This record gives sequence, structure tokens and C-alpha cells, in this order.
Amino acid sequence: QAQAVESGGGLVQAGGSSLLSCAASGRRFGNFAMGRFRLAPWKERESVAAIRLSADYTYYADSVNRRFSIAKDNAKNTTYLQMNSLKPEDAVVYYCAVATSLYGGSWWNPSKYNYWGQGTQVTVSS
Repeated sequence: QAQAVESGGGLVQAGGSSLLSCAASGRRFGNFAMGRFRLAPWKERESVAAIRLSADYTYYADSVNRRFSIAKDNAKNTTYLQMNSLKPEDAVVYYCAVATSLYGGSWWNPSKYNYWGQGTQVTVSS
């Protein structure tokens, strides 16, 4: 069974940094994608950042493009989300997910992802 295991997060002061990790296992993901998602104010998943595991493509939401960075370690099937200059509005649960089918466009869209982790809470204090 495919799994996505998340780690990191926790409490950080506003303006600080945090690192989230996500490791996928159980099947080959090298030609797929892994992303980080959070709930939008309207309670729907939105993509924060995503990365193709066998290509040099990344995606960032406009709100985090200058502050967050996603990287991959294909040997470990692991991605890392480096979050800098954290704001109170960044204090949400971040979900890691894996997409095993990238047919069609918008590969970063949460509807493409079918293996989801349990979520990692990021708390930002003033």
C-alpha cells in the first residue's frame, strides 16, 4: 500500500522558518509528483507547492512564491518544503500527497493527487 509520511512543523514565531518533510513509500513514484496542500478559506484543498519527481518542474502558489521552496530527494522518495518569513496566515495544517497519474494539464491541482498523508500542523505565534 502506498503511503505518504509527513514530519516537521510545530510552533514557530512570526518571521521565522520551518521545514516540512514528506516521504513516500510502497510503490514507484519517480515519474509522478508530490505536493503540499492546505485548506482554503472556503474549505477546499489548494496547492501550496508541488514538484515533479522525474522532471525539473515546480509549482508555487502566488502567496508563498517568494517565501517557500520545495525540493526533492529522489533516492529517498522524499520532498522538503522550506518555509521562510512565516506569517500568522500560514498557520494551518499542511497535507502532503502523491499524484500517480498526471494525465492532462495542471499537474499541481489537488484533484490529481490520490495518496494523502495525515497532515502536519504549523503554528505561527506573534
